This record gives sequence, structure tokens and C-alpha cells, in this order.
Amino acid sequence: MKKFLFGLALLATCSTVDAQQLQTPQPSPTASVKQNFALSSIDISYSRPGVKGRKVFGDLVPYGKVWRTGANNATTITFGEEVMIGDKKVAAGTYGLLTIPEQNEWTVIISKQTDVTSPAAYKESEDVVRVKTKVQPLPFAIETFTIGVGNIKDNSCVVSFIWDNVYTEFKVTTDIDSKIMGQIKDVMEKDNRPYFTAAMYYLNNGKDLNKALSWFDKAVEQSPNAFWIHHQRANCLAKLGKKAEARAAAEKSKALAAEAKNGDYVTLNEKLLAELK
Repeated sequence: MKKFLFGLALLATCSTVDAQQLQTPQPSPTASVKQNFALSSIDISYSRPGVKGRKVFGDLVPYGKVWRTGANNATTITFGEEVMIGDKKVAAGTYGLLTIPEQNEWTVIISKQTDVTSPAAYKESEDVVRVKTKVQPLPFAIETFTIGVGNIKDNSCVVSFIWDNVYTEFKVTTDIDSKIMGQIKDVMEKDNRPYFTAAMYYLNNGKDLNKALSWFDKAVEQSPNAFWIHHQRANCLAKLGKKAEARAAAEKSKALAAEAKNGDYVTLNEKLLAELK
């Protein structure tokens, strides 16, 4: 009986040990990239293998074959709104991000398939868009595979791939102007009108400066002590060639900024005044 009980106790102990999970670092850590872009965001999920002394492209990652563009699970990319890649529209949603590396260029594939982890699973019929990208050799090596979103502008950005001594990228664009202009038309017909935001969009995007100025005037009426509004109104006047009025607006902004103890805007107005001499 004692031996039997001892055996049960030993079995229970071993089962408990086996049930415990041993945590170790991931060989190719998973990562996610979330970048605000245009009126939404771009989200990328992937795993990041390391070089680890290996020959990467042409060996570990064969030339001419579909690559999951990372390690472990499939790499996915999510667009929060409709975008353009190459000459194709890509609807908002989640897609597989695949590539076919070559020595001098890559083929980037946006696919409806979000589970491709091997070339055998890939179906070309599920492609949404394919684009060619040029390989730019780096003068130094990057140990860990990295996907990034950079060169961000209001309506365009690039998605880049960097690993070992290779860099390549593809461009993403979107039409936000028509959306914003529609929003402006809608909100400017309401009582609580965002004059300053609308004026700034016009000022920064080469639209009707006289219309922008009229909205800056309305914004000043709404918030007469807002030094940042007076400053942007001065910028608008300067672009219209109305230097005397621009100087007066900049002086007003500077005085209000000094009163509010905002040194940044004091400096901005001093620079603008120097340009208006």
C-alpha cells in the first residue's frame, strides 16, 4: 500500500511539472506597426527574424519564390480606408502582405489570402495588386528584419522592408482632398463652424487664400485671445502679399503669446516679422 501511495504521489508531481509552461524568448519576435495615415491608419502584423550569421537573400529567403515577408505566421496589412497602390484601388480591410524577392527588384503582393506561410499555399488568383520595387543595397547590415511606414505626407506614405543589407519600399496613396472638402462643405453650413481648421486646410493646401482669410477673421471673432489663430492669420496675409496687415497680425499674436507665457509663439512671430521687413 505504501508503494502504491508513493507511486501516486510521484505521478502527481510529474504531472504538475509537465503542466508548467517554460517561457523563452521568441526566435523571431512578433511585432505590430500602427501608423496613423490620412484619415485612418495602416496596421501591419509580422514576425522579425534575425540574420544570425546566415546568408539571407538568395539562400535563407530564396530568389524568385513567394515569401511570407517575415517568419512564423503570415504577415498581414490593414488599411483603414481605401488606398491606391500602383494603379490599383485597394478597399479598406485586412490583406496578406507577400513578396517575391530578387537580387535587383522585389514583387510586392497585396493578397486576399491572409494565411500564406509557404509558397505552396499561395494562389495568384487571390492577388489584389502587384507592384515592382527596386532594391537599394545598404552600406551596412541590419540584423533584424524590419517593416516600417515612413515618408508620411497628408495623402501618401511608403511601406519599407529592411533586412541584412537590403532596403526596398512601395508607395501608398489615398484621396483625402475630396473627403475633407466634403466635410468642410458640410460643417461650414452648421452653427458651430470650425473656421480655424477649415482655414488651415486651405492655407496649407494651396486653396483659395481669400476664403481662408475670411475664415481666419471669423475664427478671431470666436477666440480673440487665441495667439495661434492670429499667427496663422498673419501667415495667410503674408502669402496674399498684404505685408502691413501681416505685420500687425504678427505683432498682435506676439503680444498675446507673451501674455500667455508661450515662448514658442513669441519666437515664431519674431521670425515672421523679420521675413516681412
